Amino acid sequence: MREFWVASGHHLTRRADHGGLVATPELIMAYLARPELMPPADACEPERQLHASLMADPLRLVPESEIAALADADARENWAFMMKFRDRLMAAPSLEAVYVALARKGAGDLPPIFLSQLCHLILRNALEGCEDPYMLRAAELFYRSQLATLHDGTLLLADAEVVEAEQLARQDMHSSPLTAMLQPKAFGEMDVMDDDNAWTYWSRSDAHAMAMNLGGNPRARAGLCRVIERWIGHLLCVAVKVETVPSIEDRDWRWFVGLDSEATRIGNALWRGDRPERNVAERIVALMRLNFEDTRLVDERVGDRPVYLILAMGADKVVRMKPQNLIAGLPLAAIANVA
Repeated sequence: MREFWVASGHHLTRRADHGGLVATPELIMAYLARPELMPPADACEPERQLHASLMADPLRLVPESEIAALADADARENWAFMMKFRDRLMAAPSLEAVYVALARKGAGDLPPIFLSQLCHLILRNALEGCEDPYMLRAAELFYRSQLATLHDGTLLLADAEVVEAEQLARQDMHSSPLTAMLQPKAFGEMDVMDDDNAWTYWSRSDAHAMAMNLGGNPRARAGLCRVIERWIGHLLCVAVKVETVPSIEDRDWRWFVGLDSEATRIGNALWRGDRPERNVAERIVALMRLNFEDTRLVDERVGDRPVYLILAMGADKVVRMKPQNLIAGLPLAAIANVA
């Protein structure tokens, strides 16, 4: 079985008999090593001692008085949050249970990066044994922002952070405007995944260095649909079938889920019957139709009608998917067997 997404840290967790991931001291140490929690150069001695002691014993009890003794207010806030987050992870039956609770009840003051990391870990678990690189590349949308562009009339998505780093590197090299104009690829030196190079994904899955031809490659779109099915099945124990559609032709559509803030705004406007904004279609990255295999699990207001999924880009052409919306936004009945 081929390895992928080592950077997710899944090797720092334990898979329980129920199939979910369980937090370990090693996972907590990885969080403690993040830049946000590393004491800065001007940190007070109590903060340095706190961090060092936790790196030695990541599960040790930290009384509130120890955090209150920190000189910097931001440091006190960060450490108070981290200790609560640590205790929540360690007490939960699984990381999946933590994520579902956060999705349904709201993440509160949880920094987005922590929610993305949880998503990354859980997806790695859900996709264990996956042999389809198109699925794995599509799954990166769940925890990595994507920059969208039209290249030769086709919609491509590339990792926004990687593209930004490449652009800065080219600026540092003083690339001329002519060089940029003659650049044959949409995203610099980034390869676009196709049937000839898809096999290389395995060796660079953590580099996020392959663009996704969402607009022109049916396998890319199918990959996104399969990941959504796997995500919902893994977290909610509900079987669904997802397929892409060119438009909503259903005059009696009952429900939609916006997979990001822009998509939710667009969907709400369509739901109210507002006149479509100019170029609204150009901002929709993917439109999908979801059907439940067992309609007994669906809210009676929807019944056997499909649920439409909308994924869109912001004004900056960045796609910021919120996979938690698939957990909190589906019209499940009270009898649904959810995690």
